[in-house]
Amino acid sequence: MKHFSLSKAVFMAASLALLGLTAANAQEKFSPVIVIHGGTSGLDLTKEEFKIREEPMNRALLAGQAVLEKGGSAMDAVTAAIMVLEDDPNFNAGKGAVFTADGFNELDASIMDGSTKKAGAVAMARHIKNPILGARLVMDKTWHTLVAGEGADKLAKESGLEMVDQKYFFTQFRYDALQKAKEKQKLLLDSEKAKKTSLNLHERPYLGTVGAIALDKNGNLAAATSTGGMTNKMTGRIGDSPIIGSGTYADNDSVAVSCTGTGDIYMRVNAAHEVSALYKYKTSDVQKAAEEAVSQVKALGGSGGIISIDKHGHTGFAWTKDKLGMYHGEARLGAKPIVYWPLGEK
Repeated sequence: MKHFSLSKAVFMAASLALLGLTAANAQEKFSPVIVIHGGTSGLDLTKEEFKIREEPMNRALLAGQAVLEKGGSAMDAVTAAIMVLEDDPNFNAGKGAVFTADGFNELDASIMDGSTKKAGAVAMARHIKNPILGARLVMDKTWHTLVAGEGADKLAKESGLEMVDQKYFFTQFRYDALQKAKEKQKLLLDSEKAKKTSLNLHERPYLGTVGAIALDKNGNLAAATSTGGMTNKMTGRIGDSPIIGSGTYADNDSVAVSCTGTGDIYMRVNAAHEVSALYKYKTSDVQKAAEEAVSQVKALGGSGGIISIDKHGHTGFAWTKDKLGMYHGEARLGAKPIVYWPLGEK
């Protein structure tokens, strides 16, 4: 009888300990947070160049933080942050989008809800003032995931989104960049050297793609990305930003991710989903998962960066540091937003 009682007591104690551990894990505290990126920077970045983007990035973080502080959703927080950046001409998204080889501004954007796995995206849009709203529209009002070109503009117009002429997106420095890219291409193609040397026509072409990821009070994750693509890209070219799993991904069971970089290679790696897979099945460390995904991009000759948040609110930032820096920042509830120096550590 004594032996039975002792065994029973040990079993009960072990069960209570297990239940306590399970409850502690279930109740692990996390702080709602929004994280953004503003694309990449060159290694020769000056303080003056940094400040040009630091101010709008602060405003974007405050916009997303305000949504979270009011108890709003991660989806609304990332939408609010992206819109601020799309309206600022210093980023390659919305107002400051780069030009295609034919002189157009073609915009891509995507958004994903980690709680439902629903997602929406637009590509090659030419007249939607805020492409992220077009992406959200596709997700909320259609049964599609990606709508491109004239179809994206038509859907946005019929749904009452603000539409603009192509001239709205014009910025002189982006137009000048197109002319320089065209001249470089002509010089290289006319040269005998080009037959023996990599043309490297798209060096740092994606400067300024924007992204936002967030974790709200209910533990829901969301991710969004918006871009004008690559300077001098072929008209009709679509990169990773509007591709779910390549440039944007969110899953409440793992992470939220937004990417920036050589989109054609990010698509081959399926980089955003790769962070999620590495987190779930290999490392359980969001920083290590982001770093490994970026290393896969680099191995294929690409460059760029990744921002990520896991389901516990831990953040991960990674980029090809021997080639670039990455504009990135975060804001937690009750804390002052931080925009990190692009070339340094978190």
